[in-house]
Amino acid sequence: MFTGIVEETGRVVAFARGAEAWRLEVAAHVVATDVAVGDSVAVNGCCLTVARRMGEILFFDVLEETRRLTNFSVLMPGAAVNLERAMCADGRLGGHFVTGHIDGTGVAEVFEPRGKDHFLRVRGPADCGRLLVVKGSVAVDGVSLTVAEVQGDAFAVWLIPHTLAATNLGARRAGEAVNLEFDLLAKHVEKLLASRPA
Repeated sequence: MFTGIVEETGRVVAFARGAEAWRLEVAAHVVATDVAVGDSVAVNGCCLTVARRMGEILFFDVLEETRRLTNFSVLMPGAAVNLERAMCADGRLGGHFVTGHIDGTGVAEVFEPRGKDHFLRVRGPADCGRLLVVKGSVAVDGVSLTVAEVQGDAFAVWLIPHTLAATNLGARRAGEAVNLEFDLLAKHVEKLLASRPA
């Protein structure tokens, strides 16, 4: 379980198909100091298991399905990725409950400065609008954000200067893919309501 509060941006060292899985290598400074093999780390919001650690380089095995269903499919060496270690039970929950299970990718439609803040509008997967509510939460590339607008399957968020500086969202451009995880509570409520007899 994560909070959507990114601890640092790491850099992709390599991402290539291995004999048994895709192998992702990420250079990290903060996160690498306190993880062990088997620990969970959210990489662009996707929960991955540390398979090996060599100094500040973390190694992850990535399933083909994970690569296909996330923006990992376009990761290249040098790319910045958001990193967050699994939350501690006795820690603060600064964002919202984020599982690290990506629901799909969206496309940044508009990303522009408006005053000192930045406006980001994302077009999500088909029919995702049912899981979005104004003032609710959504994780974009693992960053916990507050939904400001919802129009069908598109939603907008506002980014403060700190978020732009502390995450990889500051380097995003219109047309790029972002990983999306919708609010866990919304998904459970939807399933419960769908299972009620008519």
